Amino acid sequence: MDWRTGGYGSLLLPTPLEVAGRLGALALQPAFWQAAGMSLGRIFAGFALGAALGTLAAVGTAALAPADWVLTPAIKVVRAVPVASFIVLVLLWAPSTGVVPAIVSALMVLPVLWGNVSRGIAQTDGKLLEMARAYRFGRARTLRLVYLPSVLPYFASGCATALGLAWKAGVAAEVLCLPGLAIGTRLYRAKITMETPDLFAWTAVVIVLSFVLEYALGLLFRRMGGGNT
Repeated sequence: MDWRTGGYGSLLLPTPLEVAGRLGALALQPAFWQAAGMSLGRIFAGFALGAALGTLAAVGTAALAPADWVLTPAIKVVRAVPVASFIVLVLLWAPSTGVVPAIVSALMVLPVLWGNVSRGIAQTDGKLLEMARAYRFGRARTLRLVYLPSVLPYFASGCATALGLAWKAGVAAEVLCLPGLAIGTRLYRAKITMETPDLFAWTAVVIVLSFVLEYALGLLFRRMGGGNT
């Protein structure tokens, strides 16, 4: 507890040196890496699920009028509902607290990917589609050579935006549902015990991991030829 020798100033606003010291001390504990790994796993799983569902919904609404009538209003409702409301509702319905951050993250990602992929499909060059029909491309070849190059930049941009939303919403869900091993749980415990340097240290972890995820995703799409995210 020697980091508290600064009195109330350290309790309200610890110095960067105190925060760095606590972060270094936490990094030496196996539980630190377990909590970070579990949070990353949950939230990235939710991100992947939301990206897949959003893409499928975009394809469905673009290809089928009945799907458009059903899915478009539902997705707009999902986009309009506050994150806190989703967290509380999912917490009531979910079989365990561990799946809540993943589900909430997926719900944040789905509308973003649906909107971006829908725009990519709508912006597909009509002349290229005419050429594909003239040369009698099959559906698979048209999808691979015409639609995918058109949609991929929109998909990459949507993923870059949605990843930040998923990460913040997932950590917020952890703060409310308190899974056993999670960054959000550690943030909540630091807050209720007034361990302010720990609170700042875990917040720094959230920020750093967010940058790492965004960089990794951008690198992935650049290698895929999706352009800058």
